[in-house]
Amino acid sequence: MSTPTATGSTWVFDAIGTSWAIETAHPLPSIARDAVSAVVERFDREWSRFRDDSLVSALAEGRAASVPAPDDAHAMLSMYDELDAATGGAVNPLVGDSLARLGYDARLTLAPRGEPQPAPSWRDTLTWGSDQLALGAPATIDVGALGKGRLVDLVHDTVRRHVDGDVVVDGSGDLAVSGAPIRVALEHPYDSTRAIGVATVVDGALCASAINRRAWGDGLHHVLDARTGAPVRAFAATWALADTAMRADALATALFFDGGPELAATWKAHWVRMRTDGRVEWSPGFDGEVFS
Repeated sequence: MSTPTATGSTWVFDAIGTSWAIETAHPLPSIARDAVSAVVERFDREWSRFRDDSLVSALAEGRAASVPAPDDAHAMLSMYDELDAATGGAVNPLVGDSLARLGYDARLTLAPRGEPQPAPSWRDTLTWGSDQLALGAPATIDVGALGKGRLVDLVHDTVRRHVDGDVVVDGSGDLAVSGAPIRVALEHPYDSTRAIGVATVVDGALCASAINRRAWGDGLHHVLDARTGAPVRAFAATWALADTAMRADALATALFFDGGPELAATWKAHWVRMRTDGRVEWSPGFDGEVFS
C-alpha cells in the first residue's frame, strides 16, 4: 500500500495467516527481527482460535475455565466495551462460534453448518483481570475486530526500539506509520486494480476492512453482526485513521454499523466507507481525497 524510499529497506514475511512488510530507513538488524518474531508468536499463541495450543482454544474447548491473562487482555477487551456500546451490541468478542458455524472455523472448512447463530452475551460470560481471563461457559473468543491492529502497534513499537528514522509497519493493509507522511490508496472492494481515493497517514495508523477479504460461498464473509450471526450487507469496505492501529482497526469494524461514525468523532478519528451500492461516505476533516 505504501512505497519505500529509494534508500530504504523492506522486510517481508508471513504471520498470523497473512503477509506483512516493515519499511525502515536501514535494514533491520537480526536482533530486531528476532524481537518482532517473538512478539508475533506470543500474540498468536495467546489469541489465535486457529491454533490448538492457544489460550483461546483452551477456553473454547472447555479444557480450562480460566487461563493466565495475556498482557493485551485489558487493552483489547476494554475497547470491546466501547465498541459494544457504540454499535448496540453488533461487535462482540465471542463471535468465534458464529463465524465457525458459517464455515470460518479453526480448520477453515468454509462449509456452513446451518443458519447464522447470534453470539452469546459476552458481558455475562467473559471476565478478565490482572491475573486471569475466564469464561463462565465454553465459547470462542475472536478478537478480529481489533486484534490485528493491536499486533501492528506492538510490532511497530518493537521496531522503533531498535532503529531510528522512518518506520512503516504494514500488516496486510493495516498500517502504523512514524516519521515521514505516506499516501495510501484506498483499494476498491470490487476491483483491486482501482482506488476510490487516497489517504495521508502522519505519525498514526490506517486500517481497512472489506467484505471481499476472507470471503467464501454466497454472500459469506468475516464481518458479522454479533446480534444475528449473519454477515453485514449495507457496507462493502471501511477505512479508519487514528492515533493507534488498534483504534483504527476497531473503527474499521464499527463503521459497518450504526454508531461507528459517532465513535470515530468521540475518538477524534477520520474515516471513509463505501456502501454495497457504491455510494461513498467520509468524515468531516478527512485528510485525503475521495474520487468521484
